[in-house]
Amino acid sequence: MSFDTILKQMTAGFGQTCLIFFFTLLFSLPLGMFVYFGKVSRHKPVRWIINSYISIMRGTPLMLQLLVWYFAPYYLWQMNIGGYKLTAILLGFSLNYAAYFAEIYRSGMEAIPKGQYEAAALLGYSKVQTFLYIILPQVVKVILPSVTNEVITLVKDTSLVYSLSYIEMFGVAKQIAAAQTTILPFFIAGIFYFIFNYTVAFCMEQFEKRLNYYR
Repeated sequence: MSFDTILKQMTAGFGQTCLIFFFTLLFSLPLGMFVYFGKVSRHKPVRWIINSYISIMRGTPLMLQLLVWYFAPYYLWQMNIGGYKLTAILLGFSLNYAAYFAEIYRSGMEAIPKGQYEAAALLGYSKVQTFLYIILPQVVKVILPSVTNEVITLVKDTSLVYSLSYIEMFGVAKQIAAAQTTILPFFIAGIFYFIFNYTVAFCMEQFEKRLNYYR
């Protein structure tokens, strides 16, 4: 197999990696905020459920969660899971990362002095206006480095979908390496992951610089 053919197949697999990456962020970032609100809810049953959910998501391997999400519908309800693989992957990734983002949001919210809320109330801001216009921009600035670390981790975690035999970049690399008895596909995959992570880190750094006026 020529280098061009290997690169072409790896690029196709990289497209699946990007698909998992972007949809996971699309779902998990807002979901993490809802989880955070549940964690700080005044209702004890809600807090207990959310804390249990976060503990399970953070305390068990992501690969195990993916396997459970994929095989549970079959073993519990004998559901046909033939076309369910991508759905299970996005469920597993989104719910797992939402738990981590919720804790990041919590750390950012707790870093804001309570005097900010009192000052906003004195100025006549409602709770929603206070959150959207005063608290949230500051929280984004505080949590951005932690969010960046999680996003970079997500890029690498996408390789875990091989456990469900889903063909993305790492899966393509394994197939080519086994068929051609060469380690070259793994080096190419490493370069793809590095460039992807470098791009993510660069974009997040530029976004962080745009928020420097909050110093």
